[in-house]
Amino acid sequence: MESSSQPPTDSRRHRAANRRHRAGIVPPAVLNLAVTEPATRLPESRPGIRRAVVSGGLLDLAAGNRAEEEDLAGAATEADDTRHAANRRRRLTLAGLALTAVLSAVMLVATLVNWAPDGPPPRDLTTGERERLAAMRVTNYRELRAGLHVTAGNGATRTDLLGWVDWARGLAYLDVGGPGAGALRGLAQATPTVLVTRPDPAAVPTPAMPPLVPPADGWRLPADRSLDPLLGLIFALAADRPDEVDRWVGRWLDREHLNGEPVDVLEVSTPGPGASPTRTPTASDAGTPVRYWLDSAGRLHRVQAELAGIGPVTVALNRADRPTLRPVEALGGRPGLPRALTAAERDRWRRLPARLRTAGGATVTLTVPASAATNLRGTGWLSWTSGTAYLGVADLDADGRRTLLRHQGRKITRIDDATATGRAAGPPLPPPTSGWRSGPHRTEALDPLVAAALRAAQRSGVSGSAQRVRGDTLGGTTVDVVQVDTARGPLRYWVDRDGMLRRLESPTRAGAWAQLDLTPGRVPRLTPPRAKR
Repeated sequence: MESSSQPPTDSRRHRAANRRHRAGIVPPAVLNLAVTEPATRLPESRPGIRRAVVSGGLLDLAAGNRAEEEDLAGAATEADDTRHAANRRRRLTLAGLALTAVLSAVMLVATLVNWAPDGPPPRDLTTGERERLAAMRVTNYRELRAGLHVTAGNGATRTDLLGWVDWARGLAYLDVGGPGAGALRGLAQATPTVLVTRPDPAAVPTPAMPPLVPPADGWRLPADRSLDPLLGLIFALAADRPDEVDRWVGRWLDREHLNGEPVDVLEVSTPGPGASPTRTPTASDAGTPVRYWLDSAGRLHRVQAELAGIGPVTVALNRADRPTLRPVEALGGRPGLPRALTAAERDRWRRLPARLRTAGGATVTLTVPASAATNLRGTGWLSWTSGTAYLGVADLDADGRRTLLRHQGRKITRIDDATATGRAAGPPLPPPTSGWRSGPHRTEALDPLVAAALRAAQRSGVSGSAQRVRGDTLGGTTVDVVQVDTARGPLRYWVDRDGMLRRLESPTRAGAWAQLDLTPGRVPRLTPPRAKR
């Protein structure tokens, strides 16, 4: 039986033609060059002979094999998928490596920035370091002044003090702030023995430097003495002579940089510089370890201590911020250079009593910081003609009730005026006719000052040796401050160039200064009217 294969389809012919073209047998189809294929003629079959039928595709070398082509196409697709998967894995691997490298670089930079090599371990103080500690306090004294930032306590009890200290004159001027400031919030000035404050409850808790020129009024002696240990520590950082080298025993801890200068951190555990005997003992008095940050010249930059009842305390010094400080009048005002009176000053001083009698009288204003529990303010009149003074006085720390005060000759009487409170403009006129009593009273601290103002008009003049302390101004008027030492203490007379007394000052038992300001002029009748008969 004779078998025959079907003729190739058009698609197979097209592929075969393309293969023949690639093999160089025929020109490409795009050239439209027809190629006549020879007709395939099957040989005639002879009877009785069976011929094997071979597929044309097997005989035609250009036709190819369909199964083989499909196998090759599948293999190519599978290879492409494998290659794409490998490329994707390679890209993911490279991305992970790059991310790891970036993170490693960031961590390395952060570590290098924050890393510091381990310094030498703590050791005992050397002789040179003990010598610097011994010279530290006298160095502070010779450099006069420095800026201060004191932090005392922690958290809600923290108190911040910002300002300056003048070790040579023994004066600190501070702004008191922080959440633990309490009633002391505001301004403060202090000497080694006296503290006066100017409370400002409305001030923001954020600490700030005080105004360079302090306010003239509002200063008082505080009842709260919690700043005393801090002030004792500040003033104890200076002395007018070096300490003994052998008293400083401790250890060297570290080396740092403060204010752009290399400093050594020295911890001293022996009793350090003593505080004023009027103040609470400091950490250095009790032997508690204190750390000092000292540069190579023995200049102090920071102190850390632990104070009983307060906690950790840090005192940071700014050596570049050192203005001249002005003490307030409650601390005696600006220091001067006492000297003898000139001829013109002696003449004005000699004619002072007659000048006061000619003026007749004056309106007076009193400011007397008598004690931590007594701060007196008063207004009224004074008559040199009759030798009488009539005042209304209030105590800032009491219930605010006003006290009427009358000086007449050597007799001093008072009335507690329950109908008036606070600092009134002046006592009532005419003065009361009854209710006056003598004897001890909480306002008696101002009696010596009023009596001295009345005595200044006596014909005998002011007794005692007078010397000029300084020149000053009061209300725009130039004055000479003349001090006279008496048995009760010094008295200062502020005399203008016309020979008129403008102010009288005297120290109180608490160490502060009281002022009586005078404005010459007419005064009302200061004695009660006589009863009609």
